[in-house]
Amino acid sequence: MNFQQRKQLILQTVDERGAVEVPELAELLQTSAMTVRRDLVQLAAAGLIYRTHGGAMRVRDAMVVPFANKSAMNVAHKEAIAQRAAQEIQDGDVIFMDCGSTVAHLCPFIRHKRITVITNSLPVISELLNSSVTLNLIGGEVDKERQAVHGSMAGEHIARYHADRAFIGVDGISLANGLSANGEQEAQLTLALARQASRVYLLCDSSKLETDKYLFFAPLSLIDVLITDDQVSANLADAYRQAGVNLIY
Repeated sequence: MNFQQRKQLILQTVDERGAVEVPELAELLQTSAMTVRRDLVQLAAAGLIYRTHGGAMRVRDAMVVPFANKSAMNVAHKEAIAQRAAQEIQDGDVIFMDCGSTVAHLCPFIRHKRITVITNSLPVISELLNSSVTLNLIGGEVDKERQAVHGSMAGEHIARYHADRAFIGVDGISLANGLSANGEQEAQLTLALARQASRVYLLCDSSKLETDKYLFFAPLSLIDVLITDDQVSANLADAYRQAGVNLIY
């Protein structure tokens, strides 16, 4: 079976089932797992499927992951990352916070700080509403699933401000391809925040390292500091540092 035949069968199976694992495809196609993985890489690069850790899923199903679902994943790691990130924030700072679930975990650690937070995240606004923090909500269309504000008006809002620090999240990051996202809206807003900040911090649990998502939108050089959890291997941490990333864990 050649690649075009395998491609059609893979796409048909993913569309019918929603998601499929590599071993299942290898058995279906009567080929090796290595060949299946290579095919999936090509199909994902063409935007025809969404590559998961163990296989593939439909692109339309991967585009929106509700904030509540993201927030419930790897909670202990996210809290540790956020606590470390909060140490970077000084009274008087103006900071951007995007709608990432790890970024939202900053809230308990900055409530007492006399700072200004500019954000598109509705959960961040809710958490900090009765605190010492001055809040600036980015305007635009509300995405109910992400519990965040997006759109062209949000970009115009951000462009009017400058922040000392931006705290952002991503869906994937890799040495080969840089930062990636599950959709254009989040990617565009992340880029807008980074452009207007003196220093950009990526808060990212180690499960996202060496993971490529649907849309590649920025090189590693976009970020100044990567804060992750202590589950990252020493070898991988060294590789990111050699690539010029200031990595903290």
